[in-house]
Amino acid sequence: MLENLRKEVYKSHMSLWENKLVMWASANVSTRDVQTNLIVIKPSGVSYKDLSPSNLVVVDLEGDIVEGSLKPSVDMATHLYLYKHLPVVNAVIHTHSTYACAFAAVGKEIPVCLTAMADFFGDRIPLGGLVLIGEEEIGREIVSKIGNSKAIIMKNHGPFTMGKDVREALQAAISLEESAKVLIMAKLIGEPQTIPEEMVKVLHKNYVEKYGQKRR
Repeated sequence: MLENLRKEVYKSHMSLWENKLVMWASANVSTRDVQTNLIVIKPSGVSYKDLSPSNLVVVDLEGDIVEGSLKPSVDMATHLYLYKHLPVVNAVIHTHSTYACAFAAVGKEIPVCLTAMADFFGDRIPLGGLVLIGEEEIGREIVSKIGNSKAIIMKNHGPFTMGKDVREALQAAISLEESAKVLIMAKLIGEPQTIPEEMVKVLHKNYVEKYGQKRR
């Protein structure tokens, strides 16, 4: 089932690995099929060398396995809660990427100090509170704190990113880690300077309207 989405989810996991945002079997990617509302998600505890499109798990919005012989990710309930309560979201990525997790460890949001961050995210990366992992509690906390952002840092845990499709959620995960890395390195030579809110809005508007190739 959902062969194309399986391939997308698999490729996204491999991109996370190639960009050093994951290790061993950590992190998970899921996406929703807009026609059926079925979800493709990583199986729990399967290392990246053993992952394939065929061993990804297909579940419905209640978490029942529709196709697959493996147990789905332990974060499945969080992913499903987000799909149920954020209708524009069709892909969710959770990593334990090093630099984003550093912000999680100290309990700080990521301010907009780079034009690239303003372009893509259009706002700071908010901080969610510390809640038990693996169930709907994280989903509820994300929904209450994320606003219009494509990403959030969960305190003492790590980042979640989302998007209208897997590509956008993956771009958010990679961009978030790069922004976090630069800010941590910047603190070695001085205090990072935030970009004024009005300029952030203009930069983001220009990016949305002008960047890339538009489909006709």
